Amino acid sequence: MLMNTPAHHFTKTLKTFKTAAGREGKFFSLPELAKTYPNVNRLPVSIRIVLESVMRNCDGKKVVPEHVAELASWKPNAERVDEIPFVVARVVLQDFTGVPLLADLAAMRNVAADMGKNPKTIEPLVPVDLVVDHSIMVDHYGTKDSLDLNMKLEFLRNRERYEFMKWGMQAFDTFGVVPPGFGIVHQVNLEFLARGVHKTAKNHAHAGVYYPDTLVGTDSHTTMINGIGVVGWGVGGIEAEAGMLGQPVYFLTPDVVGFELSGRLREGVTATDLVLTVTEILRQQKVVGKFVEFFGEGTETLALPDRATIANMAPEYGATMGFFPVDKRTIEYFRGTGRSEREIENFEAYFRAQKLFGVPKAGDIDYSAVVKLDLGTVAPSLAGPKRPQDRIEIGKVKSQFATLFSKPPSENGFNQPAELLNRRYPVKAQGGPANGDAPPVPPEAPRSVREMVDNKPTMAAAKDAETVIGHTAPGLAIGNGDVLIAAITSCTNTSNPGVLLAAGLLAKKAVEAGLTVQKHIKTSLAPGSRIVTEYLTKTNLLPYLEKLGFNLAAYGCTTCIGNAGDLTPEINEVITTNNLVCAAVLSGNRNFEARIHPNLKANFLASPPLVVAYAIAGTMNKDLMTEPLGTGKRGQDVYLGDIWPSSDEIYALMKFAMNGKAFKANYEKVASDPGKLWKQINGVKGQVYTWPPSTYIAKPPFFNGFTMEPPHAAAGVIGARAMALFGDSITTDHISPAGSIKEASPAGSWLKANGVAKADFNSYGSRRGHHDVMMRGTFANVRIKNLMIPALPDGGREEGGLTLLQPSGEKMFIYDAAMKYIAQGTPTVIFGGEEYGTGSSRDWAAKGTQLLGVKAVIARSFERIHRSNLVGMGVLPLQFKGSDSWQSLGIEGNELFDIELSANIKPQQDATLVITAKDGKTRRVPLTLRIDTPIEVDYYKHGGILPFVLRQLLAG
Repeated sequence: MLMNTPAHHFTKTLKTFKTAAGREGKFFSLPELAKTYPNVNRLPVSIRIVLESVMRNCDGKKVVPEHVAELASWKPNAERVDEIPFVVARVVLQDFTGVPLLADLAAMRNVAADMGKNPKTIEPLVPVDLVVDHSIMVDHYGTKDSLDLNMKLEFLRNRERYEFMKWGMQAFDTFGVVPPGFGIVHQVNLEFLARGVHKTAKNHAHAGVYYPDTLVGTDSHTTMINGIGVVGWGVGGIEAEAGMLGQPVYFLTPDVVGFELSGRLREGVTATDLVLTVTEILRQQKVVGKFVEFFGEGTETLALPDRATIANMAPEYGATMGFFPVDKRTIEYFRGTGRSEREIENFEAYFRAQKLFGVPKAGDIDYSAVVKLDLGTVAPSLAGPKRPQDRIEIGKVKSQFATLFSKPPSENGFNQPAELLNRRYPVKAQGGPANGDAPPVPPEAPRSVREMVDNKPTMAAAKDAETVIGHTAPGLAIGNGDVLIAAITSCTNTSNPGVLLAAGLLAKKAVEAGLTVQKHIKTSLAPGSRIVTEYLTKTNLLPYLEKLGFNLAAYGCTTCIGNAGDLTPEINEVITTNNLVCAAVLSGNRNFEARIHPNLKANFLASPPLVVAYAIAGTMNKDLMTEPLGTGKRGQDVYLGDIWPSSDEIYALMKFAMNGKAFKANYEKVASDPGKLWKQINGVKGQVYTWPPSTYIAKPPFFNGFTMEPPHAAAGVIGARAMALFGDSITTDHISPAGSIKEASPAGSWLKANGVAKADFNSYGSRRGHHDVMMRGTFANVRIKNLMIPALPDGGREEGGLTLLQPSGEKMFIYDAAMKYIAQGTPTVIFGGEEYGTGSSRDWAAKGTQLLGVKAVIARSFERIHRSNLVGMGVLPLQFKGSDSWQSLGIEGNELFDIELSANIKPQQDATLVITAKDGKTRRVPLTLRIDTPIEVDYYKHGGILPFVLRQLLAG
């Protein structure tokens, strides 16, 4: 987007470039800027792309010449105090985060209408694409019709949400939707939405100017796009909303860590093994809030999908981006994914003109620090059982699992007696489909929805399949370490045909050798793009995956987001009765506690071929490097090495994966053939949403009592109680779960009170458009541990969203305590450890915190997105200094707390925590206010970013 202003401060840098076909284009030239600021030629490529945006959008108001000078003078190791106003070209959303964002926009239009303003004042100023990818669940699996049945249930459950999206499509001019069934947001972004370069429209002051594709997205893994040289990262919906409505994305000038790759991957090593190694290295380097930029000769050897796989894991290693410069492999990828020759020519010519084409060599760029990796040292690996950075080489998985089985939780263990590791427990077979009865069709469902399910009743379809998949076979026994979910799921690996073809080849060899997967293991194939099944079909590998139970179950984010669906009731009963530590193996990005399934405590990230291998092995208590996977059809032992595909076998099939015509034909259907189920959805019409009764969508309360002048609020907090004391690595999954809703939880009780049957609860993620569900789900993760509650006799900790109401000490749900504190007028605070807010860009983790009356979060350190989201919701993030922690200070949770701030708040100023013990004694503890930039000060003073932006829009 180019600001439409009559004058421009850097007009002298406006130059022309020529494409290979001789066409001319205009651009704001970085080489020309380098004549004034020679330092530009040594800047990291990612910084230069941001600099181009700052220069091009320099309007003298939101972006001033000083911003350009500051960034052009970037030094590798300077103190980071300068704030960059980054105007992005577009915004992408996924549906879990996109729906509440759309609800906020709708509520803003209500405010505008109520104040007599034109509702169209609230309109995205940059193109916005929402990809519906998080709503499908793996209810059915292991049969030919799994995808069809799962999509019908998806539309049945999510009809109200999809009607709301349809309203947004007709109400907002720049809001588009990629319907369910096309793929995951970051892969659709990589394959289709990203166009390389954009061109300003004729009505701009500088019409016809080319500029690079840049974006922010409400999916953490927006960073997959960094694999094709696009600067972009995940933000919370709160920040994305402000960006859509004309606010630049503000961030502190970052450090840029150069990651030099050398050598080549060895035979048998996959891109997944590489990315788990990179994640482990960069977590140790502490790159939170930094850009990581890959360079060196090894980088040049990596195919584009391998680069995208590494970039996609940036949230897991904590960086803002994992960036790869544009080079010839990027051009090859654009051609192989169906971009037009004209687009490709413009793209290449632009980057060459900017002197940004090609992977830098060692010494070409000045980086804040350099990390090195010889690709030849990477070994086959998994990561787990609780965090993506905990890499284990495959030969050590068995021994590591046995060790963690008996280690205490403080050492990432499961605190179980060693003698129970190999004990087996019988499962009482009851029959029935994988999830018990499918949800009934609500009587109020429209006829078209009833017909789409009634045409093929889910229970009947499952029975007609004549399969024992989803049943528990007679004589079945399970034990600790058993693999119960094996999922080739979206995220990291489904941008990568190499690992998916490897999974298909391994399945082929396994079937031919006579290996099978036990029927009670929940197997699924959920690719990030329709193209995956096309090339698996053309290579005749899909039938072999299906024979092992890996039937196509979804095109969307499933197991990795908690949409794995349930296990059989009898298996759940055995797990919970005997406190078993069973496992999931998945090709996703995240394996945080309770994310995959509430009853599976051990979750391992692995490449797709290893997912298939562990499904065959059926247990983590087997060393796949030395022990046989299973017994073949002739009674012979079959080892992993016997069926592992060679790189030559994989390479021979790669020609089927990069077919430009197939990509083009597929994505043209977004507009021309979005699917019968999507066409049947009809929403509210008009410019202002009328909020029909729904347990999925409700008018958010964030603008209640809105006034054009922000209400005066005293700086700091007085007389607060502690809501919770948390340890390290509290994730946004812990704070705001995305998975299943427990019947006995506050959210479950609310749904039942509003007439929703347990079978129709759906997930927290699907109900993010309704604050009454989400505030009750805040801090409701079944594995979260509030350390305010005393330890159990065995040293373990009680799990679930519980707290002790003060001063009585009564134990109750955090939501219930929050309502009591709010009724009393008592503010509350949260205490945390290191890396508070790790994980997904989940705005409800901040929104729910605010709605529960929490005024401040005090932690040892914060993850980037969640810290900014807290500020965006008017919640103070504060950081302990030095070695201080709530533990070292002896905080128990029964004290009173004051937070003292100067009246004139400044970024990262000193603050004071005043602790008043039960006996009346006080202590004063220094803190750092983690409001990091001047614009964040403004957001906080306005009560959050949304009221700030709304006041700007209505005033303008």
